[in-house]
Amino acid sequence: MNLRKLRFPIKTKLTVATLIPLGVAILICWMAGVFILSAKVATQAQEKVRYDLNVAREAYQNELTRLYDVVKFTAAFGKTGETLVSGNREAVADILTPVRSNEHLDLLGAVDASGKVIYRASNPEWAGDDKGRNQFVARALRGEIVSGTTVLPAAELALEGDALLHQAKVPAPVPGAKGEPPASVPSAGMFLFVAAPVRDRAGNVLGALYGGILLNNSRFFVEKIKSVVYEGARLHGNDIGTTTLYLGDQMIATTLPLHGRERLADMKLTRQVNGKVLLAKTRWVGRSYVGNDWYLSAYEPILSLQGVPIGALAVGMLESQYSAVKIDMAVLLSFVLLVSCLVGVSMAGFLGKKLAHPIKELELLTRRVAAGERNVQSHIESRDEIGDLAERFNVMSRSLAEREDSIIELNRNLEEKVKLRTAELEENNRLLLQTREELLRVEKLAAIGELAAGVAHEINNPMAIIRGNVELLQITVPEDAENREEVDTIFQQVKRVERIVSNLQKFARKQKRENAPVHINELLHEIVAQIRHQVPLDGIKVVENYSRAVEVVAGDGDQLRQVFTNLVLNGVQAMPQGGVLSLKTAPVTDTELYEVQVADTGVGIQPENLSQVFNPFFTTKPSGTGLGLSVSYGIVREHGGTIDIQSIPGSGTTFSVVLPREA
Repeated sequence: MNLRKLRFPIKTKLTVATLIPLGVAILICWMAGVFILSAKVATQAQEKVRYDLNVAREAYQNELTRLYDVVKFTAAFGKTGETLVSGNREAVADILTPVRSNEHLDLLGAVDASGKVIYRASNPEWAGDDKGRNQFVARALRGEIVSGTTVLPAAELALEGDALLHQAKVPAPVPGAKGEPPASVPSAGMFLFVAAPVRDRAGNVLGALYGGILLNNSRFFVEKIKSVVYEGARLHGNDIGTTTLYLGDQMIATTLPLHGRERLADMKLTRQVNGKVLLAKTRWVGRSYVGNDWYLSAYEPILSLQGVPIGALAVGMLESQYSAVKIDMAVLLSFVLLVSCLVGVSMAGFLGKKLAHPIKELELLTRRVAAGERNVQSHIESRDEIGDLAERFNVMSRSLAEREDSIIELNRNLEEKVKLRTAELEENNRLLLQTREELLRVEKLAAIGELAAGVAHEINNPMAIIRGNVELLQITVPEDAENREEVDTIFQQVKRVERIVSNLQKFARKQKRENAPVHINELLHEIVAQIRHQVPLDGIKVVENYSRAVEVVAGDGDQLRQVFTNLVLNGVQAMPQGGVLSLKTAPVTDTELYEVQVADTGVGIQPENLSQVFNPFFTTKPSGTGLGLSVSYGIVREHGGTIDIQSIPGSGTTFSVVLPREA
């Protein structure tokens, strides 16, 4: 297929030309949006994991504070000093053993002023060794209360009991020699440790108490921190967060689920994390693969009393949680852009069609001119190059027609006659158009009149029967009967229909006018008095301002009464909230005409409706036939007068009726 020979419509080209930049823009927006959203989610995730690490550190410190309070208050207990001085181990045991049990401490012991152990609650059988070399105990014997994190070597830990020594051990990461089962290698223990002096009443140091919580393999401790940080949040049945403790670079406690042959000994800090946290003593935040999943993790060093990093505290959140958020946001963005693309395609098609339409029209007009048709005119209205092209086409078409006419006139030597004939034809055309328009208007009114007459005739007969039956019902149904109100309502509605039919009949047939002198001022005054008895004028002030000059006009009094009654009623109905109704008469200066103005301060008429108010059946009121003003207009025209209207929405309406005075 030769693409060069293919013919593409201008509409297709315009649509494609619009869609290409739109598609490129949407693609760029999608890529930028996905990148920005991903970066935003990643940033928020890192901020969240930093916040979680702060919360974990607070939970860690709270546990140390709790241990601090337990040891401090136990040391300050009055009997503690007396018991310590007496050297009665059983009495010391009675104090320390319940405290260790109730407060869930792993270590709780007492030393005398020289640093020798009097009693260990974790290993009651062993005492008498020197604990004064422990930095916490040494400072406590100098009168300080010391708390912090420390590491007890295996030898010192063995003195505190076999149970603690066993808990501190971490299984070896690989099987032993010759395929033996993996052995447990001795390991130092990392403790929350507090030491406090025991004083007599004079404030002299009698000895010290020390207590601690072993963190190695302490699932309870890390679970407690995790519950504070993540509050039990789960994703697809799994905990979204973890808490882990490291002694050096070795994991010693974690909430991570360990599957199969996974062991704590297999879990160590990476070289990058180790360098940042343990060597540089700074925080590290990033992605890490722990266990079987990727986590967004944060690490910070755990420092000894001397400020030396001895381990690390870590928290982590499943990366899949934020990956799901990224995917959801990317899908949402894709959906929004897809909808935008569809809207853009629709608009491009619409605009392409709209832009191509005048070009297509010019093409068709050009074909008509090529076929021999002359004076073909384009009706394209556009303020752009297409509009200019259409105007040039019209000029060209007219020029061709004029040249052809000139050639014909020259050939026939009838230029002057043609001009005269053309002028006559134009005048005749103008008159013909005027006559045609008048004929159409007359035919329209005649058709409406015939329709109104037919409708009125068809309605009159059944309405007469309905009225007769309703009158019989009024006679038959007593005044106090249950359905009497409905019968009266039917009768009122029948009368309303009869009035509407009467208006239709008046519109349908022209009444014979009986000319006689009519005193306009008296007629208007009578109409106002009559209206006061027919319609409630609550809140409406009627102002009558009649000229004292001669106010006699020639016309049919009944028909003029109908005109002005209709105008007054319209004014009253236009002021449902009250207002001022003004009636004014005055002779028109230097003429034999007399003017009557009926003005109200009502809601007014919208400008777009002013040209239609005298059209048959046009009304803006919820009730009414729309014939009143049309009939009034016809009566005034038959009397040789005019009727005009001026209205401002929200300010009111003024009708001006000008009639010839009696000769």
